[in-house]
Amino acid sequence: MLALIRTSIFVAVCTVLTVLYGTASLLLGGLSQVTRHRIIISWCRLVIALARWICGVKYEVIGRENLKGLDAPIVVLSKHQSTWETLYLQILFFPASTILKKQLLDIPFFGWGLRGLRPIAIDRDNPRDALRQVKAGGIQGIKDGLNIILFPEGTRMEAGERGKYARSGAEIAINSGAKIIPIAMNAGLYWPNKSFKKYPGTIRLVIGQAIESADKTSRDLTGEVETWIESTMATLPTQR
Repeated sequence: MLALIRTSIFVAVCTVLTVLYGTASLLLGGLSQVTRHRIIISWCRLVIALARWICGVKYEVIGRENLKGLDAPIVVLSKHQSTWETLYLQILFFPASTILKKQLLDIPFFGWGLRGLRPIAIDRDNPRDALRQVKAGGIQGIKDGLNIILFPEGTRMEAGERGKYARSGAEIAINSGAKIIPIAMNAGLYWPNKSFKKYPGTIRLVIGQAIESADKTSRDLTGEVETWIESTMATLPTQR
């Protein structure tokens, strides 16, 4: 019951913030991309902070040292269990562009803000075109100085589950010459995918060492990323 009450308060506050930020995002057209990005990302910071203050959803980042010395844009390939990492990774890898389904952009207020982050919006009903959009958009984003965030399993997985890893992230890295940073985390324990309630606890997010993409096939590179992520997931807590 306490988790339900705290989550209800959290959702109410976040809804107000989303309306405010979504409306404000319509007025940012004259600003530079970086400035728009920075303003909208402050919404992500607030939501992450509110989740901690109201719901007790804390987090611990392991492996920050693996980001030192990475001057060029990178491709981030992450485990995907909840909404939490879609917000936090935008903060951690600012400025970044995320691959997402285009229907999200049509959500009032929320979608308006998303547009300001220059996402790569795809149509999942047309997989062939979606794959081309991801590759072309990712390569262009790297050229424009943006980190690219992808969830290779394609959708949120329940805690403890494992999906099929797509090769699109590896192909972007290979064609752009970018390195890959793999991410493992267990956010689904505390911010479950199919549950309204958020639960107190500490999310563990692990940043892996940069993986070189040169002279590798997309199959081999994807396999290397998958092996690291899933083996690291096996070391993280699986229960609240």
